[in-house]
Amino acid sequence: MSKKQIPVLPLRDVVVYPNMVVPLFVGRKKSIKSLEDSMNEFDKHILLITQKSPDVDDPNENELYSIGCLATILQLLKLPDGTMKVLVEGSSRAQINKLSSVDGSLYADYLEMTPSSRLPSTHEDALSRTLEDTFNQYVKLNKKIPPEVLSSIAGVEDLSKLSDSIAAHMTMRLEEKQEVLEIVDTKARVEYLIKTMNSELDVLQVEKKIRGRVKQQMEKSQ
Repeated sequence: MSKKQIPVLPLRDVVVYPNMVVPLFVGRKKSIKSLEDSMNEFDKHILLITQKSPDVDDPNENELYSIGCLATILQLLKLPDGTMKVLVEGSSRAQINKLSSVDGSLYADYLEMTPSSRLPSTHEDALSRTLEDTFNQYVKLNKKIPPEVLSSIAGVEDLSKLSDSIAAHMTMRLEEKQEVLEIVDTKARVEYLIKTMNSELDVLQVEKKIRGRVKQQMEKSQ
């Protein structure tokens, strides 16, 4: 872990994971200044941190989570209304030590957090397979996720990357998405996702049965 300083971009209602490419719309003055600083002085590097409440307009240290995602700006576009559309790619998890405001921009002293060392290959293969199989079932039952998501994760071999890709597509509350970001240990993160999906699968199975029964009763009454 190495300690550094970087501009911060607070996010209102999204959690970005490493290796994810995400478009963001930025309108706050401080945030636009952070993007400009990142482009001009930090080789397009920025730290993305989610706000605990999306309603806060000028979040301080207590109103931001302490773990965020280091990212690189891939594209920056100024829109006619003065807001900016930015395309970012997450690279790694980072722990904030201290936030400070410098010339109207938000800066963080941070430590980069690297995923835990690799597991024995048989253990990793088993976890990877269980995670993918569970996600397959989850997507089939969850109507909010497009089925083509499955092909986007099919070629991902790195377990840490796979778990982050799956987490990004899951329909979780913001707090849960943040919790996944905060689990640095790969094995623990995979197990958390499998457990979360299994709980959701139980609910979805019950909903499916209820819909089936209601449909049968309606057909009988007709």
